[in-house]
Amino acid sequence: MDKFSTLVKSIANIFGAVITLVLVIFLGVLFYQTYPGLFIKKSVAEKVQEWTPRDIDLAIAEGFGDKKVEYGYQLVTDSPNQMGPGAEDPKIRYAGNHLACTNCHLDAGTRPGSASWVGITERFPQFSNRSNSEGTLEDRINGCMERSMDGEMLPKGSREMEAIIAYMDWLSQDIPEDRKAEFKGFPSIKIPDFAVDLEKGAALYQVECVRCHGETGQGIKKTGSAGGFYLYPPLWGEDSYNDGAGMHRVITASNFIKGNMPFGEASRDNPKLTDEEAYHLAGYINSFSRPEKENKEKDFPDLKLKPVSTPYGPWADDFPADQHKYGPFQPIKDFYKERYGLNKSQ
Repeated sequence: MDKFSTLVKSIANIFGAVITLVLVIFLGVLFYQTYPGLFIKKSVAEKVQEWTPRDIDLAIAEGFGDKKVEYGYQLVTDSPNQMGPGAEDPKIRYAGNHLACTNCHLDAGTRPGSASWVGITERFPQFSNRSNSEGTLEDRINGCMERSMDGEMLPKGSREMEAIIAYMDWLSQDIPEDRKAEFKGFPSIKIPDFAVDLEKGAALYQVECVRCHGETGQGIKKTGSAGGFYLYPPLWGEDSYNDGAGMHRVITASNFIKGNMPFGEASRDNPKLTDEEAYHLAGYINSFSRPEKENKEKDFPDLKLKPVSTPYGPWADDFPADQHKYGPFQPIKDFYKERYGLNKSQ
């Protein structure tokens, strides 16, 4: 009888343990389904994906307080009124046109594929083909001021230069290593092996560009903007970038267009246009007149390093000017590869 009683107790204990284990497992599964994130160890890639560039508008709304960074932001987003023709102080009217820096460096310099400023302070100093020397970030900014903005250089050490760099540096903080390449430069296209077709470019312009940039490339000004601020910038004419700007090169412009245009419809990772369409559009846009930069012949002291699509001479080759402007570019690239051992991508 005692043995039977002991057996019953053992069975009861085992049964109770099984019931307890089942209950624990059930509760565990229920908890896991309710809070799965607590049980998942995130990979480095997932953690990197969570990072987003800093939002200056949000920072200001939350009482950011860094006046130098805020001023830099104002300079690059409202350039014509802060340091251009619309500036109240004539001494700081450095920009010659009514473009804003952020007409090219989109989303206040944070959009991937539009030569973003995120991470830019770590990329300088760097060698510049245009000057054939090591250049600072200040030098790069002044290259834009003299060419894209068709104006004058900002004095190094000036309030304006220091503020712009402070804003760029603020954007560059805390960027994960695995995300840095994403924000560098423009995405590259596969360059067609034929010349630009201006008629195809004109037709594409009517479909994809005219509603924002106008029939004559004049752009659309912001309503009520006393300083002439553009909602959509002019693509040619006297208020656009000059003929010494990088955007005046078909390959550079093609890369920008492919990764960013039409505005609001395309991105680096989800473009709308094909490589060929971007190519023809870039050629068409750059077929019109624009301001002329003086002393362009001094650019690229080592002519071998001059981009093949630079539309102005001199060059270290005998290809005609039209081919340097509109292509085809592969024969020019082949020449530099064979003669100088240079692999040119632009």
